[in-house]
Amino acid sequence: MKTPAPSAFADLGLAPRLVTVLEELGYEEPTPIQKAAIPPLLEGRDVLGQAATGTGKTAAFALPLLQRSFGEDGRGRHPAILVLVPTRELAMQVAQAMHRYGRGFGVRVLPIYGGQALSLQFRALERGVDVVVATPGRALDHLGRETLSLATVKAVVLDEADEMLDMGFAEDLEAILQELPAERQTALFSATLPPRIAALARGHLKDPVKLHLAEEKTQKGELPKVRQVAYVVPRAHKLDALARVLDIEGPQSALVFCRTRHEVDSLNEALAGRGYRAESLHGGLSQAQRDRVMRRFREGTVELLLATDVAARGLDIGHLSHVVNYDVPSSAEVYVHRIGRTGRAGREGVAISLCEPRERALLKNVERLTGRRLELLPVPTVADLRARRLELTRASLREALLAGKGADARGVVASLAEEFDVMDVAAAAVALLRENTERGGEEAEIPEVRERPVHEKRGRFEKFDRGERPDKKRFDGDDRRRRFAPPAADDDARPSRERAAAGTAELPPRKPRFERAEREAAPGEARAPREARPRRGEADFVPLYISVGRLHKVGPGDLVGAITGEAGVTGRALGAIEITDRFSLVEVREAEAERVLEAIKGKSIRGRAVTASRYRPKRG
Repeated sequence: MKTPAPSAFADLGLAPRLVTVLEELGYEEPTPIQKAAIPPLLEGRDVLGQAATGTGKTAAFALPLLQRSFGEDGRGRHPAILVLVPTRELAMQVAQAMHRYGRGFGVRVLPIYGGQALSLQFRALERGVDVVVATPGRALDHLGRETLSLATVKAVVLDEADEMLDMGFAEDLEAILQELPAERQTALFSATLPPRIAALARGHLKDPVKLHLAEEKTQKGELPKVRQVAYVVPRAHKLDALARVLDIEGPQSALVFCRTRHEVDSLNEALAGRGYRAESLHGGLSQAQRDRVMRRFREGTVELLLATDVAARGLDIGHLSHVVNYDVPSSAEVYVHRIGRTGRAGREGVAISLCEPRERALLKNVERLTGRRLELLPVPTVADLRARRLELTRASLREALLAGKGADARGVVASLAEEFDVMDVAAAAVALLRENTERGGEEAEIPEVRERPVHEKRGRFEKFDRGERPDKKRFDGDDRRRRFAPPAADDDARPSRERAAAGTAELPPRKPRFERAEREAAPGEARAPREARPRRGEADFVPLYISVGRLHKVGPGDLVGAITGEAGVTGRALGAIEITDRFSLVEVREAEAERVLEAIKGKSIRGRAVTASRYRPKRG
């Protein structure tokens, strides 16, 4: 017999007021992470927990900390609990949860994140708050403006700590933690526990209770709830393959992951042109836009949510029937985190990956981490698609017949039956229905990616069949040049080192990445920047000026983290970085330059608000 919810939570030591709130919210039984974390946190111990999203982690730290902070003592003007999270979505979600759990204590909760007007946050902080849920950058901004005081904080939580470090917040976290009272309670939760998390814990947690509840091992012989499949498809045909797979699967609600914000928007536009109901979610949306997108997705108005990893972190989504990796993530841990959003609460889910031929090694990494082989399937053919559509049409007609629909159309069928066979009439109706409901643009066959035969591979240890063994003779210098030199459209089109040596052409001189300034800096004067030029072979990179440098304790990681986190671009969009005493130059792809400038304008790096513009060196 299942233990009633109130007594189950009361057995963990929670106060009656909290137990009552949980009962009203419909909580039935504590999750494993709640059973493990609540007792030591109630005792005032520090906790280091490995727990993934969706395990009930927020309640695991919120309930005991609310009880310890507000169960007996009165409220003050400054916060008693600080929760640090990586994204604004997670900040809002945790703040809402803290408000629901703490309503019995009258707790005032304030989320602080970028994208919201500072004036609103200033006024709320002046009125007084009990719990602050903040992203590191915005928290450090308030500390620099002295609008947020941490002197009265009794407990701090680092939620999704690994994600905060991945986003470049390591130094921000250190700066914030230094502002906290030495006598405090600290809880750190992370989906993974790499060495840098262990180092962070050693520096700021005191004799923590360690909890390892991130993964639930599948019992031998037990079928997993998530069906994992992969399709190997050429890059040029990924959109067609995605559309075809979606039509075959027919997801009720699917989360589609892309690498970049630009890819999210491009894919959304392409899918909308094919008749799919999709919405985008990434760092370029305002908070009002994000709220509208999530509301439409939860209500079922849209069937596909296209998102980047950062934007999807901490999303509160009840159930997803499918998770789709439009791009296979380079990290196997990220893959596991993505697919963990489906198949929850005992329900079945499907994880689909579209893999380019060159990404097969990434699938192998996933298989090694999970200990399971992914099911490699051929991309559905046109015949498969048409068969699936006929099956769906048949199911819809059967439901209509069982529901007694179509009575008003019997006269039309009867009149046609006098001239044609009834079966022909029904078949023509089905064909018309298919024409009116089919999405366009999917009828071309997608080429199948085949394994290369053994004798075509050039691996170091590949064996050749007898009769196909390559000639062992050594190539002389001319043979090697002819074999490995890139083809030229015309012998005179560009100089080669052979023709240069013969005196027929001169090689262009090699240029450094940055040209040195003509004048040396005077003593005590900021060194003049070197002139930035595009990356070798890629003329679409432009230098951007950012108003922080070495004197502001800014390093390359701070700049990369700020740009990728705020603008939603990947490291591939960035080139060379040069940091001077008072400012920095960062090469960015021309196509992403305006987006980066708009995203980081007015944001804080290392607690200092920055200005950014295109770098235009002085000529003269």
